[in-house]
Amino acid sequence: MGLSAWKQYGQSRWALRVNPSSGNLHPTEAWIVHDGRVCHYAPKEHALEERCTFPSPVARTFEALATGDWVGDHFLVALTSIIWREAWKYGERAFRYCQHDVGHAIGALRFAAALLGWRLQLLPDWSDAQIAGLLGLDRDQDYGDVEREEPECVAVVGPGFGIRDSGFDPETLVAAVRTGLWSGHANRLSADHVKWPVIDDVAEATRYPGQTLASRTFESRTLNPESRPRDPKARDILLQRRSALSFDPRGVLRSEDVLRMLERLNPSSPPWDAIHWPAHVHLVLFIHRVQDLTPGIYAYLRDVAVLAEWKAAMRPEFIWEPVNTPTGEPTNLFLLVPIDAQRTANRVSCDQDIAEDGFLALAMIARFEGSIRESGEWFYRRLFWECGLIGQVLYLEAEAVGARSTGIGCYYDEPVHELLGLSGYQWQDLYHFSMGLPIEDTRLTSERGYEWEEREPGSDDGS
Repeated sequence: MGLSAWKQYGQSRWALRVNPSSGNLHPTEAWIVHDGRVCHYAPKEHALEERCTFPSPVARTFEALATGDWVGDHFLVALTSIIWREAWKYGERAFRYCQHDVGHAIGALRFAAALLGWRLQLLPDWSDAQIAGLLGLDRDQDYGDVEREEPECVAVVGPGFGIRDSGFDPETLVAAVRTGLWSGHANRLSADHVKWPVIDDVAEATRYPGQTLASRTFESRTLNPESRPRDPKARDILLQRRSALSFDPRGVLRSEDVLRMLERLNPSSPPWDAIHWPAHVHLVLFIHRVQDLTPGIYAYLRDVAVLAEWKAAMRPEFIWEPVNTPTGEPTNLFLLVPIDAQRTANRVSCDQDIAEDGFLALAMIARFEGSIRESGEWFYRRLFWECGLIGQVLYLEAEAVGARSTGIGCYYDEPVHELLGLSGYQWQDLYHFSMGLPIEDTRLTSERGYEWEEREPGSDDGS
C-alpha cells in the first residue's frame, strides 16, 4: 500500500503507489490490528500511526488465530474508503471507483503476503459496523465535521496453508477496543464539498451486516506451486507497475502470453484465495493485435460452467469458436465474432483511444441481479472488488511481459449490453480494462518511493 515512485515534471511532483487508483486519488486507507494496538498506515512516511491501545488480556485473543495448520504470529489488516477523495472529481461514479480500488488493494496485499510466505483471507463474519467499531470510524469526537471513512473489509494475515476459522468473536475485540486508549483526530481534506446524495444512499444500502460463524463457509484452496516466497523478480514487478496513459498502436502481443494471463484469472491461486465467493465476473475481450489470434470479440469464462448460460443470453449469431493453446490444449477463451473491434472498444469505453490502441481491451461482465438477490445488497460491493482483483492481476501480468495496462472506470454499459445481446440485469458490465505497448513520457523524471529504500536492479533510477 506504499509508494512505488515519485514522478516530476517541471515544478510539479507527485507520488505513485503500489496499488492502483482511479485518477491516482487513492481513497483506500489501510489499518493494522495487532498485539493490543490499532494502527493506521501512513504511506508517505511508510509508518504506522497508533490510534488505540487496548487491554492486553483481550489482545491475547490473537493467539486463538493459531488453529488448524496456522502457526506463528498473526494480525488483522483492514481497508476503508474516504469516498470524497474520488467524489470531488468524479461525482456519483466515485462510489464504484472506490470499490474497484478496494479490489486492487486486496490483490496488492495478497501478493505482498505471498512474497513473505504468508496467507491473507477476508473474514466474512465481520460486519461493516464491527469494522467501524474496531477502527474507531464511529468515534464522532475524532472526526467531527471532517470527511468520514467507510468500512470495507478486514482480513487475517499469517503463515501457514490451512486457513480455517479466525477463532474469536468480533464483538469481543470491538468491546475491548471501545474501552481502549484512543489518540489522534482526522484531518480535513477540503473546505468546501459538493453533495452527492446518491453516494450516501448506495453506501448505506450496501453496508454488510456480517455472517454468523455457523452460516459461514470457506472454500478450500491451495497455493499455486509457481508462487514462491521472496522472489526478487516479483518484487520488481510490483514496484514498477504503472497505469498506462497511452499506447503505441503498432504494439503486438504473443497469444501464449495472453492465454497465460487469462489463466491467472482462474480462482485456483493467489490472489483468489483471499476471497470466499466463487467467480461471478467473466470477460468480453476486444482483441486487436495478438499474434495467432483473429481480431474480434471474444469471451473468456472464469468458470466454464456458465458457457451454456452465456450462449443463451447473448446474440444467437455468435459463433463461440473455442481457442486452444499452441500445443492444442483447450482454454476457456471463445471467439464470438471475427471483426475489427478497435473503434467499438474505443466507443464503449467513453471514447478513449487507449481502449483502441492497445493489444486488447476488455469488459468485465458480472452475474448481477441474481447474485445480489441471493446474497443481499451488500454483495454489490463485492462484485466491484472482484473486478478490481482481476485488474490487479492483469496489471502485473502486463508488466511481466514488458507491456502495460490501465483500468477504465468510465464506460457505456448499455451499449456493451446491446452489442452482446444481453437484456435485463442478470449480467452487468462493471469495469473496463486495456493493455498495450506504452508510450513513455520522456519529459518526466522518476525516483524511488522512499529515500531510504535500497536501490535494486529493475527499480526506477532516473529520467
